[in-house]
Amino acid sequence: MNLADNIRRIPEFKGVVFWDITPLLKNPACFRAAIKQIADHYRNKNIDLVVANEARGFIIGAPIAYELNAGFVPIRKKGKLPYKCIDLTYQKEYESDTIQIHEDAINKDQNVLIIDDLLATGGTAKANLELVEKLGGKIAGIAFLVELDYLDGRKILGDKYEVFSLERKSTTDS
Repeated sequence: MNLADNIRRIPEFKGVVFWDITPLLKNPACFRAAIKQIADHYRNKNIDLVVANEARGFIIGAPIAYELNAGFVPIRKKGKLPYKCIDLTYQKEYESDTIQIHEDAINKDQNVLIIDDLLATGGTAKANLELVEKLGGKIAGIAFLVELDYLDGRKILGDKYEVFSLERKSTTDS
């Protein structure tokens, strides 16, 4: 099964090329295959928790946590979580954003896998890993359905972390 055939390119969405994963999500076999491939990559890495950012990260992260028999921890925009939180404000391409995680979501030295649907410039993924490390978690990996190589998101994440992507786009045209 070719996952790339189920990722739609939208040339002009809010001024950027947008890579839409909704065709992949609505195709049960394709969605299962994507979840299984990411889970299989991390199956023997003793993952304690899967952490994902709202909203598309939840769609991918929760079934991966289930597959890995790991817990699931949400990272949300400020004001959306009900318990005591720590937060982090970070710069996105055109604006800043503040995200939060419950202060008791991760225990020291737990192995954490960070999941999101797409790696673009890397700002959100970097903010997620900073929150995980602030709570004492160890980053076991960072995984994405799609990576936009042409935006160099891996650079901001550095060489310290394993980054795994199912599909990589090297230009805005593919």
